[in-house]
Amino acid sequence: MTVIDASVASSALLEHRWLSPPIATEPDTVPSHDQLPGLDAMEQSCWQTFLESSTRLLETLNRRLMTAHRLTMFDFLVLDVLAKSRGRSARMGDLAQTLVVGPSRVTQQVQRLEADGLVRRSRSADDGRVVIASITRNGLMRVKPAAHTYGRQIRKHYLDQMSRNQMIAMGDSCRRISTPLAGAEDPERLF
Repeated sequence: MTVIDASVASSALLEHRWLSPPIATEPDTVPSHDQLPGLDAMEQSCWQTFLESSTRLLETLNRRLMTAHRLTMFDFLVLDVLAKSRGRSARMGDLAQTLVVGPSRVTQQVQRLEADGLVRRSRSADDGRVVIASITRNGLMRVKPAAHTYGRQIRKHYLDQMSRNQMIAMGDSCRRISTPLAGAEDPERLF
């Protein structure tokens, strides 16, 4: 599951009880049938806390963007990448890679944004097989205020919850997790 997809899955996680109930940190207090195989109580508690906090955070960001700007978080991320790209355009494949999602997910999202007049697609002048997504003037007008909301919400719900040292440690931990996953070209190598 990608970071972007986590916001979509968060309600399913919470509704279908894929998130286990809170786990005590004492190994003797956790019934063995509640533990995931291969994880001790502390490891499971750490994982569950991460999973719950990240899905709640992504769901909150998504809800705030929808309420204030009628944009999902993924809408915003696509528009933000395009707004910051050279020429305010990007190849669809590059867009998928930057957003860490599959090409079909980007295609569906860009089609929806195009129908709303926020993005337009065209063929590359250099290679007719390549599709270029470009942000429109309407897209720029929508993404700028949404960026302020997004930044404020990240500060309120994420950054303000940690000291500077905790932020540095969190960033380091996330890099330690992300780097080997980014290098795995074949999903089967992850298992």
